[in-house]
Amino acid sequence: MDFLSNYGLFFFKLISIVIAILVVLLGVVAILSKDKLKLQAKLSVTPLNKKLTEYSRTLLQVIEDKEQLKALQKKEKRATKNKQEQARLFVLNFHGDIRASQVNSLRETITAILLIAKPKDEVLVRLESAGGMVNAYGLAASQLSRIKEAKLKLTIAVDKIAASGGYLMTCIADHIIAAPFAIIGSIGVIVQLPNFHDFLKDKNIDFEQVSAGEYKRTLTLFGENTKKGREKMQQEVEEVHALFKDHILQYRPQLTIEQVATGEYWLAQKALELQLVDELNSSDNYLLNASKKMAIYEIEYKMKKSLPQRMMNGAAQVWHSFIQLGSTKTGQDFM
Repeated sequence: MDFLSNYGLFFFKLISIVIAILVVLLGVVAILSKDKLKLQAKLSVTPLNKKLTEYSRTLLQVIEDKEQLKALQKKEKRATKNKQEQARLFVLNFHGDIRASQVNSLRETITAILLIAKPKDEVLVRLESAGGMVNAYGLAASQLSRIKEAKLKLTIAVDKIAASGGYLMTCIADHIIAAPFAIIGSIGVIVQLPNFHDFLKDKNIDFEQVSAGEYKRTLTLFGENTKKGREKMQQEVEEVHALFKDHILQYRPQLTIEQVATGEYWLAQKALELQLVDELNSSDNYLLNASKKMAIYEIEYKMKKSLPQRMMNGAAQVWHSFIQLGSTKTGQDFM
C-alpha cells in the first residue's frame, strides 16, 4: 500500500510538472511568434475522375492493351463534351478526434460547395469518428444539416467507425453506407473523471474551492464528491441522452430508438438489420460506380497552424487524456 501511495503521489507530481513546463513553453513560444499566428489556409480540389483515368491508362500502357486504351481515350473525349451536363459528386473527408477539430475545415468546405452546387449534385462525406465532446460534435452535425437544407443529396460513407458523436453526424445523411466490419452505434452519454480526494486526505493535503451558484461544480477532481452533486450530474447526462435520441429520430424515424440507444455498438452487418445504416459498401466502391455517370471532386480546406497553436492543441489533448484516464469503451468520450 505504501508503494501504491508513493507511486500515486509521484504520478500526480509528474503530471503537475509536465503541465507547468508546457505552460511556460507555450508562453515563450507565443511571445517569440506573436507576429506569425495567422493561419495559412487554402481550398484544395482534386478531380477524382481524372485520377481514376490515369490509373487505367498506366495499367493499360504497361500490359499493352491497345484496344482498351483506345476505348478509354474515346470515353475521355465523351466525358469532356458532357462535362457541363453531368451531375457532380463532391467528396469530403472528416476524421474526428475528441474535440472534432476538423469542424472548422468542414464548415469552410461546405460553404464553398453551397456557393456553386446545383440541385442534381450530391455530397459524399467519408466519415471516421469514435465520438468526443458534445458541443464540438453538435456543431459538426449542424454543418452537415446545411447540406440537407440546401436540398442536396447527402451520402455518408463509414469505412471504419461512426460511433457516439460520429453517429450523431452520420444519421443526418439521406443514405448511409458502411463497410461490413465498420463499427456503428454507441448511442449513449458518459462523463467520467478520476478523484484524488481520499489520496489527498490521507496525505493531509487540503483542497480549497470557491464557487458561486449551487451547481457551478458538481463533480470535482480533488474535492469530496457529494450525493447531491452526483445526482445533478446524472440528471444532466440523462438530458443530453434524451436530446441525442431526439436528434437521431428526427433523421431516422424508422429506428426503434430504445433498442439502439443503449450505448452498445455493432458491426455494420448487424447495424443494417437495426436500420442504423442503409447499405453495406465501401466508399471506394461507391466512388468507382459513381465515376461512370458523375463528375467527382474531392475537396479539402487545408489549414496550416503555427507552432504555438500546435503545441496548445497537443497540451489540450494530453490534459484531456489525463482526465479520461481509465477509458476503455469505444466512443465513451462523447457527451
